[in-house]
Amino acid sequence: MDWLIWIGAAVSLLGVAGLIWCIVIVARAKRAKLPDDELHSQLRRVIPLNMGALFLSAIGLMMVVIGITLG
Repeated sequence: MDWLIWIGAAVSLLGVAGLIWCIVIVARAKRAKLPDDELHSQLRRVIPLNMGALFLSAIGLMMVVIGITLG
């Protein structure tokens, strides 16, 4: 089950990279000193990306745990 551990680690790293990307997007939006309406619209667009990246990271960690348990 080593392959499941490595695939899970890769999926988890993709999720963490997505989370970092969401942080970068929000930091740029805050640094731009946008009006409240535009800032809220940008943050609303980032929320699905953030949730998807978090889900991907969690699935990857689950794959690692299952691989360790079965291995």
